[in-house]
Amino acid sequence: MNTLRKYFLVGIISLISFSIHAQNGLQGTLIGQDSSNRIITTAVPFLMITPDSRGAGMGDVGAATSPDANSAYWNSAKLAFIDQSYGVAGSYTPWLGKIINDMSIFYLSGFYKINREQTVAASMKYFDLGEIQFRDINAVDQGRFNPREYAFDVTYSRLLTEQFSLGGAIRYIHSNLTGALTSGNVDARPGNSIAVDLGVFYTKPFVTKNSTLSFGAAVTNLGAKISYSDAANKDFIPVNLRIGSAFKTELDPFNSLTFGLDFNKLMVPSRKPPQGDTPPTLLSGIFSSFTDAPGGIEEESHEIIISSGLEYWYKNTFAGRLGYFLEAKDKGNRKYFTAGVGMKVNKFGLDIAYLVPTNKRENALAETIRFTILYTFKGKEKVEDSVTD
Repeated sequence: MNTLRKYFLVGIISLISFSIHAQNGLQGTLIGQDSSNRIITTAVPFLMITPDSRGAGMGDVGAATSPDANSAYWNSAKLAFIDQSYGVAGSYTPWLGKIINDMSIFYLSGFYKINREQTVAASMKYFDLGEIQFRDINAVDQGRFNPREYAFDVTYSRLLTEQFSLGGAIRYIHSNLTGALTSGNVDARPGNSIAVDLGVFYTKPFVTKNSTLSFGAAVTNLGAKISYSDAANKDFIPVNLRIGSAFKTELDPFNSLTFGLDFNKLMVPSRKPPQGDTPPTLLSGIFSSFTDAPGGIEEESHEIIISSGLEYWYKNTFAGRLGYFLEAKDKGNRKYFTAGVGMKVNKFGLDIAYLVPTNKRENALAETIRFTILYTFKGKEKVEDSVTD
């Protein structure tokens, strides 16, 4: 029994570690193997994987770009400015297809515009990690299991002025990495958590009426730690701060360009506390995340991920996108170009994105492709008195 218990413990740790590194692209090395790599790890990192093809095609940009059916993921506040009455979108991503053939991400989202200044939305993100066969240290088959994780959220967004909006979401998170394994006194169980998002968005004409400049900021996945065993062993979920801007200009009646730039910072501790120390709480972990890097302010700056992207539309029918994603070498070293195309025909839309790593160690992310289909409907404008009139 001790041998089997040891295997289960190692298996659980290995599976959770695999999930963390697989969801982030298998970049870097395992913690403890290379002191130069100080990757910040959290539970349920699938929450940070870009789900839709438009944002993915622009280098994972989305804090301040124009709103669409997938805006709840990027910045809930943007939805108040959407000009359709309702819409739905579905996205599919085969994940790490270069090394595994049964991992995938599904994302389903939808919105409804209550009136001119209020919009609600809901979305679900589902991560299938593929089937895994468990064996003990003697290679005896212990059965198979298919780890799965998902998150479901509802969003509310409201205009406060003609240029400014607020938004918020509440999210339920479920992560089942090992099933119901039991060995001795150790029980592995699914992890669950509740989190919220908070966002702000500001947009206005810039220089001419044919150009707009927008700014957005969002704190996402602000929620309780998650546990896969007992209350004494909990991990932070990926609380994230996203700040971005976007500049859109109408070149002529047929052609438009949008430039986007986002900055992301995980608001979780840079490292785990020494054994025996009291683990940080959610709030203390958030505040300390800006000052706790072992390398001081220089290392703190390395924890900021930069995304930049360009979107071109012709007749609001055909789109082309380019982007670049940059992460510091000692914080994961993800570096890749992205490209995407899109089209709209009446109420329907289709977006496709493709990822091209520039780092040789990121072959696992090579040839990552995403597909998104959209259906949006623009009804009669709802005219009524409001605080923005």
